[in-house]
Amino acid sequence: MKARDQWIGWDEVTRKQRLQHVVNNSRLLIIPRIRNLASTLLSYVLRRLRCDWQRQYGLEPWLVETLVDGQRFHGGCYRAANWIELGRTSGRGRMDRTHQCHGAHVKTVLVYPLVKNAALRLRG
Repeated sequence: MKARDQWIGWDEVTRKQRLQHVVNNSRLLIIPRIRNLASTLLSYVLRRLRCDWQRQYGLEPWLVETLVDGQRFHGGCYRAANWIELGRTSGRGRMDRTHQCHGAHVKTVLVYPLVKNAALRLRG
């Protein structure tokens, strides 16, 4: 994703070497309207993620990323939990290898650093 890669300062070689330190949060949907529930749950999960991920996969995550479909959702729980908005995707999706769907599903890119100087570490 261009917005994330620019924020980190990755070139193609470094991205391939360090991408495994980025965890993708693919879904978070909480239906009950309980004040601050989603951002509170996010903070609990993020506190445990580094330790659990390292124990399970033997790798320390430094950054968590997520994509929010702005046409359907605001992403307020991420913003309330201090995630950083980096920009928008091109809208083509990872399965569009032939670049036919540009602009079809533009999403907002948000990240949350799990360690100090996450972008610097990811740059190598």
